[in-house]
Amino acid sequence: MDNLLNRINQLAHKSKTQGLTEDEKLEQIRLRQEYIKGFRASFKDTLMNVKVVDPMGNDVTPEKLIKEQNKKKN
Repeated sequence: MDNLLNRINQLAHKSKTQGLTEDEKLEQIRLRQEYIKGFRASFKDTLMNVKVVDPMGNDVTPEKLIKEQNKKKN
């Protein structure tokens, strides 16, 4: 993931300073999509392990999240 982000940043810098070739523009789009896909997967995985607790210690995890967590367990 770090290599992916480094290359995205290189292309962004080059885009601002020199401009990109068509191949580089396509590479930039592909890399950004790949990065976003990985980010979303990681974020979803994190959410599937979240439990929301109020100051009194009561579980107030939203029902929708609980249902999704139960789907993943089964």
